[in-house]
Amino acid sequence: ADGLDDPCPVLFHGNVSSSCGCRVVTLRGSDSNNRPRPWQCRAWRDYTCGMSEGKFSGPVKTTVGEAIDYCFEQLGASDAFYGHGTDNPWDEAVQMVLSVTDLPLDADDGVLPHPVTSGQWKSILELLQRRIDERVPLPYLTGRAWFAGLEFRCDERAIVPRSPIAELIQHDFRPWYAGAEPGAILDLCCGGGGIGLAAAWYSEAHVDLVDLDGEALALARENLELLAAARPDLRSRVRLLQSDLFQAVSNRRYDLILTNPPYVDAEDLANMPAEYSHEPAISLGSGVDGLDLTHRILREAGRFLEDHGLLVLEVGNSWEALEAAYPAVPFTWLEFEHGGHGVCALTAREVRDISASFNR
Repeated sequence: ADGLDDPCPVLFHGNVSSSCGCRVVTLRGSDSNNRPRPWQCRAWRDYTCGMSEGKFSGPVKTTVGEAIDYCFEQLGASDAFYGHGTDNPWDEAVQMVLSVTDLPLDADDGVLPHPVTSGQWKSILELLQRRIDERVPLPYLTGRAWFAGLEFRCDERAIVPRSPIAELIQHDFRPWYAGAEPGAILDLCCGGGGIGLAAAWYSEAHVDLVDLDGEALALARENLELLAAARPDLRSRVRLLQSDLFQAVSNRRYDLILTNPPYVDAEDLANMPAEYSHEPAISLGSGVDGLDLTHRILREAGRFLEDHGLLVLEVGNSWEALEAAYPAVPFTWLEFEHGGHGVCALTAREVRDISASFNR
């Protein structure tokens, strides 16, 4: 501790924004993650205490760095769960502040001195209060989600896009997909369209987005239009179908079937953090073992794959139940550089062997 006898500047990330003139002990240093922390002073304590009570009085001169620090500390002291695009309170605070201030989410620390207007600060505090008190996932609050390097609209019509399949898309599904450049891709149980639209963005393939839920498909169509503003060819390559799995697909065959169906088992569903209660229930649970829909997909998918085709199937924590249900199947579970689990890749032959086992 130092600064006991000096006027206390309100300092964040090395940037002096004002001088409050108080004489208190100030703390310097960093937290356990080596992130700079604000000096503590009476003016800042009085100001932030007022904000934590939902008070907002007049214009406030502040910076992105200050706002991030404040949100980080409030989130860190709360019961918020991080599983919708971030996995820790620091990244959540950064996304919250940068979203409101319309700054790039991949910005470096050069944005820390960037001014935050009083209106933006008020908006940040409103988001923070809802994030903590109501446990609403941040992408639902901002209306924005990032997936596979692309921005999508996000609201409660569909789950927040977060599948590790994004990593496969950005690596052209290699080495698991051994065919030529895919010409036809199916995103089954597409929700807001993140997986299928990202696959279309990074390829020249024709992509079908299929979901039973009309509200989710409406959001997927909005996301198609959002991306088509930069890639107009997407409108001619992407088709949206409301369907119970393959019913509306007809006899089309695909090089790739990508599916992130509901897969949460009953036990996990009953114990999920409050944030997940804001997502559509139809998109999460799938029977006692989480595999009701997955069994149907495995039974039917073989007829819709080209001979060189590949099924990419995500079942999350239900992967052990899937292996137990099909002990003779040599599931290939994929590993991801950026985290994620419970995603397998099955060749067309393997899928057809599984399909045949249903008829024995």
